Amino acid sequence: MTENEIGKIVVDCAVRLKQVLTYLKLTDKKLGYLLNFGAELMKDGIFRILNGYI
Repeated sequence: MTENEIGKIVVDCAVRLKQVLTYLKLTDKKLGYLLNFGAELMKDGIFRILNGYI
């Protein structure tokens, strides 16, 4: 994996996080989950996101 690919992954995660936060705000929900199925272990790819907070 090159440095550019690592940067792309970080940017992609930030975009997905913002997308989940937007969905939470638009639907007036307080809790959402971001799942990364590409993680080596599934427990490492689960992120709990609160509306307005990480």
